[in-house]
Amino acid sequence: MALTIGDTAPDFEVDTTEGRIKFHDWIGDGWAVLFSHPRDFTPVCTTELGYMASIEPEFAKRGVKIIALSVDPVDNHAKWAQDIAETQGTAPNYPMIADTDFKVSKLYGMLPSDVDGDPTSRTPAQNQTLRNVFVIGPDKKIKLVLIYPMTTGRNFDEVLRVIDSLQLTAKHAVATPAQWQKGGDVIIAGSVSDEQAKEKYPDGWKAPRPYIRIVPSP
Repeated sequence: MALTIGDTAPDFEVDTTEGRIKFHDWIGDGWAVLFSHPRDFTPVCTTELGYMASIEPEFAKRGVKIIALSVDPVDNHAKWAQDIAETQGTAPNYPMIADTDFKVSKLYGMLPSDVDGDPTSRTPAQNQTLRNVFVIGPDKKIKLVLIYPMTTGRNFDEVLRVIDSLQLTAKHAVATPAQWQKGGDVIIAGSVSDEQAKEKYPDGWKAPRPYIRIVPSP
């Protein structure tokens, strides 16, 4: 079964380019982004890994760790990292999982349970379902799932935007509207009654409809 929002992110122990990790322990008390790739040395993923490395400080500011996944072994990851540095200007500055036994890919519903054999003998097309982004919270619950086709590079600025929303709405009883950017107006959550809202927002709110109560970002 595919994982969805609210599910506990499966724990696992695996080799990475930064040593062996136990996933939940590695996340610790913060947030994490796990993003997967069909194979090493694929063109779109090369650009993605480089861009993620260039904006890693933005994730770090938010208390978010990044980790990548491919079925290739660690030595392939190391060689690919050199290509990424040379072609994209920034080498991966986060661990890359070597999912050579497909364990993590299967746990996260990205490959069928019957996949086995030599991972380096599989083509990227055979692994095309390995194009996911999972955002995982400190409670180890999945907060966001994105799945992209092989021919469309992922928008990691959007992942940052969503994390800003997730972290804000986890602390305050609000929701964020379409096209919201950090600092923009928010919507009072439907779980908050008007009476409760008056206590929290004594200056009131804009309400184009009774169920749309707009206030400045907390």
